[in-house]
Amino acid sequence: MQKKAVAARKRPPMVYNPPPFPGFKIIFQDDHIVVVEKPSGLLSVPGKALEHKDSLQLRLQRVWPELTVVHRLDMATSGLIVFALNKASHRHIQQQFEKRLVSKTYYARVLGVPNEKQGEVSLPLICDWPNRPMQMVDMKRGKPATTYYEVVENDSHSSLIKLTPITGRSHQLRVHMLELGHPILGDKLYASEVGKKMANHLCLHAAYINFTHPVTHTQISFNSQYQFELN
Repeated sequence: MQKKAVAARKRPPMVYNPPPFPGFKIIFQDDHIVVVEKPSGLLSVPGKALEHKDSLQLRLQRVWPELTVVHRLDMATSGLIVFALNKASHRHIQQQFEKRLVSKTYYARVLGVPNEKQGEVSLPLICDWPNRPMQMVDMKRGKPATTYYEVVENDSHSSLIKLTPITGRSHQLRVHMLELGHPILGDKLYASEVGKKMANHLCLHAAYINFTHPVTHTQISFNSQYQFELN
């Protein structure tokens, strides 16, 4: 039943009004990697349309022309992203993502209060092609996707949720929270009208990342504090 509800949604037109330059915050840099805090509303990489070219990648390449993209965040998602400054580092970190050796934690503010304080959502996802980039659950054709969640705090209208993705599917956290019955506030693609109006932007933040440095081979971790603007 929920799958049909998601598939029936229509993608709203994309309105791109990125924050003024620079808009990002450098968390860490050396000769091999750059770790950046991306704001909500800025594309990670350039879009196809000319008016969607402005992105975190191009802004950073003004400083580091050799910089390459290892992974991405949705335009509406804020938080930590890692970029590589040479081919060897890019390959090393990308392999860590492929082997699921990178640990990531997100925080989200969702509509309502889940019945269970913690749990797991394991529902396969596939692109809702007529409404791309939206995704939907498809038990037969979808790719496996798993998310652990934990309620950190709540009030009568919403909850702060800690999210740990085991897989890294597109829109995974957004669709899994929708399927749980608690869409993320400010989500213009998946939330109800009530949920959309409760926040000025998507309340989803990549707050923690841990991986192996491509050269020193030591475990490194970075943290970023979420800032959700509620109405």
